[in-house]
Amino acid sequence: MTTSVERPQPTEAAPGFAAFTARERWVLLVASAWLVIGLQLDAYAHATTPELETFWTPWHGVLYSGIAASGFTLLWIMRSRLPAIPTYQSLISLPNALRIPLLGMASLLVGGGVDTLWHNIFGIEKNLEIFVSPSHELIILGMVLVAMGPALMMATVPGRTLGFGSAWLVGISALFSVLPLHIYSLHASALGFRHLGTGVAVPNVFSPDGQLVHGYLFSTVLLLVPILMIGRRWPLPIGLPTALVAIPALLMHLMFDSEAPWWPQLTVALAAPVVELVLRVANHLVSAPVTARWLAFGLVAPPAVWGAVLLVGQIQTGTVGWNIHMVSGLLTLTAFTGAATVLVTRSIQFLQPE
Repeated sequence: MTTSVERPQPTEAAPGFAAFTARERWVLLVASAWLVIGLQLDAYAHATTPELETFWTPWHGVLYSGIAASGFTLLWIMRSRLPAIPTYQSLISLPNALRIPLLGMASLLVGGGVDTLWHNIFGIEKNLEIFVSPSHELIILGMVLVAMGPALMMATVPGRTLGFGSAWLVGISALFSVLPLHIYSLHASALGFRHLGTGVAVPNVFSPDGQLVHGYLFSTVLLLVPILMIGRRWPLPIGLPTALVAIPALLMHLMFDSEAPWWPQLTVALAAPVVELVLRVANHLVSAPVTARWLAFGLVAPPAVWGAVLLVGQIQTGTVGWNIHMVSGLLTLTAFTGAATVLVTRSIQFLQPE
């Protein structure tokens, strides 16, 4: 165990490049919001409107105009950092905080072009096909990389503290980065349609029960990563971890399962602030190395949130659908998954001076 990554050093803007201004960061945040909200609207329309198989919808209009807005914003930010005649060397010398969103825009454009061709040749995907189609994978990857741009730009600012406005910018940027992934992983998400077991006495490996176990584990990783990445760069603003867990849960229900009872997602949304409060108090009371605190966070938070869902499910429905072996084993697996996510995330190199 090393200590070199336990406390990231303040970053500085790269020599020769102008630091990103607050105006540039907020404009890109608005453009990426346009982009991601377009995805939410399109996904909601497909989930609630049967036989919606035409390209010419207002939801596609919001989505594709968001792509254009993000692209022009990145060109505007890039323009002042390139010579009059850009070269390959000048492009690859751009700061990572700008290269990564530009890579995302390239993925969006390629994915969008391939998607149109794909639909004309092979037809429009349905159900699970939507989440596996290669053109859709490129589009979602592009959205994620573009949306994390404002947070990456903020990370180039020296210092380890976030002001009120900066915390909002980083939090919203992180939220917009993970929302496409939550939608895209709907088939493997515990925030989606099914939260309890099927009640089959001996679950098969390949079954809805198996898929749901996978959903709990994958959702654990997806919900923890943005919290860990922000927390390793800055002290976590109060309420930010709660927002990054509760908002996706509520949006997923609103978009895809609004006819069903709200209690599973509401339980997640309410468990998140309770767990955050308990862990913040414990953090003040217990003295331990930084890595040990993060490991404790990874071990405690996931089983606490998912355990609350199973407990409320027992109260609401009279059964969680699984026996004691499955429930206890599932919660143990989520704890291991949380700890492993912490260990992997702490090994990622922090943003260094550009």
